[in-house]
Amino acid sequence: MMDGSRVLRLDGRVALVTGAARGLGAEIARALAGVGAKVLCTDVLQEKGEALAESIRDSGGDAAFLAHDVTDEAQWKHAVGLAVERFGGLDVLVNNAGIEKMALLKDFDLEDFRLLQEVNVVGVFLGIKHAVRAMSPDGIAGEGGTIVNISSVAGMIGIPALAGYCASKGAVRMMTKAAAVECAQLGTGIRVNSIHPAVVRTEMGDSFLHHFVELGLMPDDATSEASFRAAHPIGRFGEPRNVSDAVLYFASDMSRWTTGAELVVDGGYTAA
Repeated sequence: MMDGSRVLRLDGRVALVTGAARGLGAEIARALAGVGAKVLCTDVLQEKGEALAESIRDSGGDAAFLAHDVTDEAQWKHAVGLAVERFGGLDVLVNNAGIEKMALLKDFDLEDFRLLQEVNVVGVFLGIKHAVRAMSPDGIAGEGGTIVNISSVAGMIGIPALAGYCASKGAVRMMTKAAAVECAQLGTGIRVNSIHPAVVRTEMGDSFLHHFVELGLMPDDATSEASFRAAHPIGRFGEPRNVSDAVLYFASDMSRWTTGAELVVDGGYTAA
C-alpha cells in the first residue's frame, strides 16, 4: 500500500507560480514550499512578491521572486530559464496570474475586454508553451512535469457582468484539455489540469461581491455577500487553502494518472 503522506511530498521538485504576490497565488506558493518544493514566485507586484519569498525562506522553505509580466513572451523565457538555473529544473507550473473586470455587456469597454484576454488567456498560453518546451524530453529540464491552470466556475457557467472574465476562463478550461491531450499523445510526461474555484475570500473575491453593488445588481454589500454565500450549498465562501490543497493534489504523484481534468472547488456552487 502506498503511503499518501509520502506521495504528497514534493521534496527536490521545482515549482513556478505566477501571480504569487498575494491572494491565491501567495497561498499556493506557501503550500508548495511547505511540502518541500523549491518555488519561484513571480508577479508584477515586486515589493509584495519579494516579501512573500522572504517569508517562505524565513519559515524554512526555499523560494525566490522574479518580477514577471505574463503577457510578455521574453519574460516567460527568462522566468523558466531562471527556475532551471536557480533551482535545477522545472517540475510544476501553476498559471495563477489573472485579473477580473466587471461591467454589463452594453457598457463593457473594448480595451478592458482585450486586457482580460491578454492576461488571463495569453498569459496562460505562454506559460504552457514555455513550460512544455522546458519539461519535454529534449527540453532544458527534460523530465516531464505537471501544469496547473487556475480557471474559475466562471469558465463553466454564465455570471452577470462577467462576460469578459467568463470568456477568458472558459478559454483556459479548453486550452487545458487541448494541451493535456497533446502532451500525453506526444509522450512528453507532462500532465495539464485546471482548477475552478467559486468565490474565495481574497481581495479579488471581496471586490467581486462589491462590484455587484456598484453595478446596481445588488442593493448593498450585506445583501450581495448574503446572496452569494447562500449560492454555495456548503454554506460559506472558499478559503485560499481550499484552492492550494487542490494544487498540491495535481502537483503530486497522487494525480499521476490524471490529465485534462477540471477540479471544481466551489462549495457546491455549480451543483445547485
